[in-house]
Amino acid sequence: MESGLSQAFVEELKCFICMSYFIDPVTISCGHSFCRACLHLSWEDSELPVQCPMCREPSQQNNLRTNIVLKKLVSIARQASLMKFLSSEEHQCVTHKETKGIFCMETRIYLCQLCSDSQEHKGHKHCPIEAAAEGEMERLLKQMASLWEKIQEIQENVDAESISKILFIDYVLMREDMIRMEYRKWRAVLCEEEEEHIEHMRNDGYRVLEKLRESEAMMIQKSKQLREMFQELRAMSQEPYVVLLQGLDDIFRRSESMQLSIPQGLEPELSAFPMIGLTERFKSFKARLFFENLFMFLCMKNLFNVMRRARFRPQHQDTSEEICGCYLASWGLQSISTGKYYWEVNFKASWDWTVGVCTNSWLKNRNKEVDTKGAFLLFCVKEEGNHYSLLTTNPTIHHYIEKPLGRVGVFLDCEARCLSFLNIAKSSLIYKYPNGTFSRRVWPFFSFGQIIP
Repeated sequence: MESGLSQAFVEELKCFICMSYFIDPVTISCGHSFCRACLHLSWEDSELPVQCPMCREPSQQNNLRTNIVLKKLVSIARQASLMKFLSSEEHQCVTHKETKGIFCMETRIYLCQLCSDSQEHKGHKHCPIEAAAEGEMERLLKQMASLWEKIQEIQENVDAESISKILFIDYVLMREDMIRMEYRKWRAVLCEEEEEHIEHMRNDGYRVLEKLRESEAMMIQKSKQLREMFQELRAMSQEPYVVLLQGLDDIFRRSESMQLSIPQGLEPELSAFPMIGLTERFKSFKARLFFENLFMFLCMKNLFNVMRRARFRPQHQDTSEEICGCYLASWGLQSISTGKYYWEVNFKASWDWTVGVCTNSWLKNRNKEVDTKGAFLLFCVKEEGNHYSLLTTNPTIHHYIEKPLGRVGVFLDCEARCLSFLNIAKSSLIYKYPNGTFSRRVWPFFSFGQIIP
């Protein structure tokens, strides 16, 4: 009877998925429990909402908490198996005929009390075998958790790379149409120059796209290797304590080494090919504008962070608050509703900056919730390292072109109700809003943040 109860108790300590003792057991909303690693692998390719592997009830995938009581019961059962193994005559101390209940951390062997006091082991670090086994298991669980985080990080990068490829292709096509329309607008430009510009831009796009594909393939391969390592760690965690105590150093070294070189997503960027005579054409509309004195613009810090998060690179989002600092802004003394105007702003000494035009309603809303409705702006936002992103609002578009160095030109055409941004140093068009983009009077606007030392 007692043996039957013991067997039934042991069976309740086994995971339904792997049929082994629970490893870091978690209990989900339906009440069933599984190994954390088993659930991770079981739900990895499942459609949302994920389901319980036993009863198929929908469950939450996030915030899985360890079932402490169940984990302790498993620990007791595994320790009992370990002590039963070591107390058998076959594994008793040959010299002293005592149970080996002490573990030597230096030589990684089992000792009886008398052996641990001997001259050979006196200077070594010792601990009870049960404590040593628990320590190795916790060490293994931490390594598995770290590895799984890296796997998820790479998967996020792969997903972002897939989105980036689609957006990049759409952007290249949009930019090609925009450049063609700009060339056709100025009849003096030769057709050969137009085709040459488009050909250069296409080739540049193909080059970047190929790099994106290579980057994605590299990340998928790395993810596969890490998953194989995770499976190896998981298999090791299911071994009896007596096996864990033989040493995990080799598998840990390999796991940690694999986590050191995690491939990051590629930041695609097109070259800013010059358009001959572009800036000269716009300079014929050069206007002298007067701006309000520079002062703190309270919503700009949050607005820059919103634009930073508009990117499809999740690994960059956590540092956006650290990058941002104090922001100053200014806008025109007078609004503009008719005519054509061209002006330039120098951002050579600034990290984050924005330039463009906005409506009066957006200016009045500057101290309230962050919103870009009524603001037609080009943003340059600094991310990790020395990488910068260019984005425009209404709609939000990420521009895969190099950052302007120094001056940025702004051309406002109130007749066509559109706006253009120019990279002065490269004599290239950054972006042109379609005709009819805005219908009201607008105010010239610019803002900048961190100053480059």
